[in-house]
Amino acid sequence: MLRDITIGQYFPGHSFLHRLDPRVKIVLTMIYIVLLFFVHKYVGFAISVVFLGVCYVIAKIPLKMILRSLKPIVPILIFTGILNMLFVNTGEPFFKWGIISISWDGINMAVVMAIRVVCLIAASSLLTYTTSPISLTDAIERLLKPLKVIKFPVHELAMMMSIALRFIPTLVEETDKIMSAQKARGADLESGGLLQRAKALVPILIPLFISAFRRAEELALAMECRCYHGGEGRTRMRQLHMGAGDAIAACITVVVSGAVIAANFLPLPW
Repeated sequence: MLRDITIGQYFPGHSFLHRLDPRVKIVLTMIYIVLLFFVHKYVGFAISVVFLGVCYVIAKIPLKMILRSLKPIVPILIFTGILNMLFVNTGEPFFKWGIISISWDGINMAVVMAIRVVCLIAASSLLTYTTSPISLTDAIERLLKPLKVIKFPVHELAMMMSIALRFIPTLVEETDKIMSAQKARGADLESGGLLQRAKALVPILIPLFISAFRRAEELALAMECRCYHGGEGRTRMRQLHMGAGDAIAACITVVVSGAVIAANFLPLPW
């Protein structure tokens, strides 16, 4: 399961999405995520899913990579789906047994929430798949640059977010190694009740925290040795420039957003 976590990974490429300005990709991703919460009909969700699928095809991201990024959230989808079906009791009943009542509105809410979460995770993953951590750092810093007027530490915040995103795959790999080592020593991590499983995680969490602090200390020492003093006077090897491709991507996103919002007003039951 841990190996299926692909958040924070970057896959080099030369596709249309890879060449877009990272600032544009961040803004368009945020617009898409906000748009998901304005969709109320399945026609709008269909447009959103197709649009996201086309983006993945353009970026040339393999289907198995998409499924790997979604696999860890399956338990969350199942749990939230069950809660929605049990506690949303409005509308025509679909199934009733004793105090348990499942309505069509509950099923509809469960499906809608599942689609939203899947699209949200897939869109966020697409951003990290097609944008390097350095580009993300520069883009976040440029987008938050107006906050420097109120003495907000924009560069430090962008650097922390980039480092955190970059070390997600590293910590996942480290956790997997520690779990394999503990299993080889006879540790039982999968059997027993909830309390026993929680206790079994202690031999994993302690080495993981020690490793994380050690990596943080090594990174801080490396930055200090390279005379890193924040963003003041810092130059960049690659300058960010918006081009015609960014304008095309923005126009397409606006058109899709308009189509999704307009779908809410169609005289259709779904």
